[in-house]
Amino acid sequence: MKVLVLASIYPKNDGIVRPMYIHMRNKYYKGHGIDVTVLNFGTKEDYSFEGINVITLATYKRDINKYSFVLLVSHAANIRNHYRFIKKYEYLFQKLAFVFHGHEVLRASTVYPKPFDWKKKSLPHLIIMQDIYDLFKLGVWRKYFPKISFKTHFIFVSKWMYNEFIKNTKINPEVLEGRYSIIYNSVGEKFEKNNYIPSKNLKSDFITVRRNIDGEKYSIDLVNELARHNPNLTFRVIGKGEIFQYIKKADNLIWENRNLNHEEMLAELNTARCALMPTRTDAQGLLMCEMATYGIPVITSDIPVCHEVFDDFSNVELISNDKIDIDLKPMLEKLISGVPYKKHLKYTAINTSGMEARLIKDMITSGVR
Repeated sequence: MKVLVLASIYPKNDGIVRPMYIHMRNKYYKGHGIDVTVLNFGTKEDYSFEGINVITLATYKRDINKYSFVLLVSHAANIRNHYRFIKKYEYLFQKLAFVFHGHEVLRASTVYPKPFDWKKKSLPHLIIMQDIYDLFKLGVWRKYFPKISFKTHFIFVSKWMYNEFIKNTKINPEVLEGRYSIIYNSVGEKFEKNNYIPSKNLKSDFITVRRNIDGEKYSIDLVNELARHNPNLTFRVIGKGEIFQYIKKADNLIWENRNLNHEEMLAELNTARCALMPTRTDAQGLLMCEMATYGIPVITSDIPVCHEVFDDFSNVELISNDKIDIDLKPMLEKLISGVPYKKHLKYTAINTSGMEARLIKDMITSGVR
């Protein structure tokens, strides 16, 4: 069962923190009898990462006659790399699968929050260019997906993502009937295997962890305002960015300008009473799912996708992004009173990557549906 996975970015052995959501799937596939090779458009050399072979586009072109892949899986497909590759080589694969994570089928100007004021002066031309590109890519997908649907399965990381796909591509839902699945991203293994144990030496009441604190959707400005309105509580933000050069940091908020790997993150979560992770837009919110699965109390935003992914988690509470003058102490006390929480299995590997592995095997052995 040979599968080629397309990725624009993939973890490497260089110590740089990169998204792991594709790699988590591939490790599970390999452990369950699926032979996986990754074509990483973002690398110039072949390598192996934790047992997964990764090749360049040049290697694929050079050795194309040596490969016998049955299925092609494309993650977060873009036009520049994925579409051009699939359009050229699609005939070599019996089956195709697309996994939609977010931006690839969204129109940023209508889905994502408006840029912070401190960004607007330098971004007008970039915003216009992004919108032009988004309209172009959606037009391409609108025409292309129906043509290959007979041999394709479409996977969405949330029902919200599926709804946005239909709305933005304007593809008739009947094209996808019987050919799509809602399969959530799997949490990292360390979040699944370990449990939140609050330290005896807590550093803060709330912890917020983001790789890029400047992203509008990650709502660090809301964290800052929540801290300002709750002066008797302590807040800690870990992540890289420049936002605090442009907004005044609350006196009770500590910011650490660094990124964490999973092992470091677990240790830091144990030093807080609760994770505070507001968001303005998310296809799933994988990091929040990892925190909730780990067992730390989590407070995030009252938006549709968060209801979808968290309504059955007793250690998660939702707050309005429009009411940041809320007193967080009663909610905090309620949440910590439930620690330790029973491990929730919704986003563990067997219920996420496991579903995909079973789907892939079925596609290969019995048909695309």
